Amino acid sequence: MPTGPKGLLWLALAAAAVSCKTGEERAPMSDLPRSDRTLVIRTDFSDDRAWDEVRTALVTPVDGFLANVEFVDQRRLDGLTVERLLALSPPSANRAIVFLVDQEALRRPDRPLLVVDLLGDHRGRTFRVVPAEAWGVENNLSLANMDWEEFADHVDPDGVFRGFPR
Repeated sequence: MPTGPKGLLWLALAAAAVSCKTGEERAPMSDLPRSDRTLVIRTDFSDDRAWDEVRTALVTPVDGFLANVEFVDQRRLDGLTVERLLALSPPSANRAIVFLVDQEALRRPDRPLLVVDLLGDHRGRTFRVVPAEAWGVENNLSLANMDWEEFADHVDPDGVFRGFPR
């Protein structure tokens, strides 16, 4: 390996080659789609059938109510973390929440989506919700009819919101 200025150039080129190789395996993430609807982002691509079940559940009315969502099914978002999501969705994007369909959502039979708070003093806090209750979370948090805590304080011991006690 060369030393001096040529060595620095060589190191820079080697680093660029490594990042290009990584880029081939997983394209760089850019901004999320612009939408007036709440995004449902697929972050795990291991089970297409489970993904289809989540999508079907979210577009099936529950007592006449639906979540106002847009599905994002882009392999470039494979493995998206909450931290990276926060970087991709700054507060100026005016999104209240995002639903992540991650590995846990796809492997568990009740398909609990990860709800991520994108506004306020506690950006990045999370809880899970079953798809049949996602409409209530989405409708109420997006319109600020209810507060985050009203849902998060009613999760089951496993951290999943399954509705309010009757």
